[in-house]
Amino acid sequence: MRILIAEDDNILADGLSRSLRQNGYAVDAVHDGLEADSALAAQPFDLLILDIGLPRLSGTEVLRRLRARNSHMPVLILTAADSVEQRVKGLDLGADDYMAKPFALSELEARVRALTRRGAGGGPAVLRHGRLAFDQVGRVVTIDEQIVELSAREVSLLEVLLSRSGRMVSKKQLVDHLCEWGEEVSTNAIEVYVHRLRKKLEPGGVKIATVRGLGYCLEREPGAQHGAA
Repeated sequence: MRILIAEDDNILADGLSRSLRQNGYAVDAVHDGLEADSALAAQPFDLLILDIGLPRLSGTEVLRRLRARNSHMPVLILTAADSVEQRVKGLDLGADDYMAKPFALSELEARVRALTRRGAGGGPAVLRHGRLAFDQVGRVVTIDEQIVELSAREVSLLEVLLSRSGRMVSKKQLVDHLCEWGEEVSTNAIEVYVHRLRKKLEPGGVKIATVRGLGYCLEREPGAQHGAA
C-alpha cells in the first residue's frame, strides 16, 4: 500500500513516515498544498494523510480538487484546530476520517489500517488463499495457523497479489504500489522479492505464477477461499 503524507511540520511528517514504513507501507511526503495537488494528479496512492493548514494551497482545496477529479482515494485529515465547523467542512468535502493534533500514533496507525481496507473495497480483515491467511490489521501471514516470517516488503507484495488473486499484476504496478519517490527499484529487484516470497509460500501450497514478460499472478486453487475468517 502506498501512502502520501501532506504535512508542513517536517518533524511530524518524518515521524509518521518512519512509523508507517515500519508497518510495511510505502510512504511519500510533501510539505505544501501545491506539491500535494501535483503528486495526487500524477500518481496513484492508496491513502492520503492531509493536514488542513498547508501553505501555498490549503488542505481543503487539495481535497476539493481531488474529489473533483472523481478520485475515491481514502483521505485522513489532520488539523491543529479541532472545531466542529472545520470537521464538518472537511467531511462535507469528502474526507473519510478526521484527527485533531496532538494524537496518539497508535490510534493513527489503526485508522490507517481501517481506511486502507476500505479503499481496497471494504474487504475482510483476514484474506484467505487456500491454507494461507493474511491478517490485514496485524499484518501477519500464517499457513496452517503457523506464522510465516516475511519482511515488510514481502508482506506488501503479498497483499497486492492477494487483492488481485487470479489476475495478473504487472511489474510496473508492483513498483508503483511498493516503492517511494527516489527509490531506485528496478523490475529486476521486483523479481528478487517475488523469488524470496515464492520460496516461503510454496511449501504451503501457495503458487505465484510468472506471466512471462508481463508480471505475476497468484494462482487460484480449486476450492480455495478468498474472504473473511
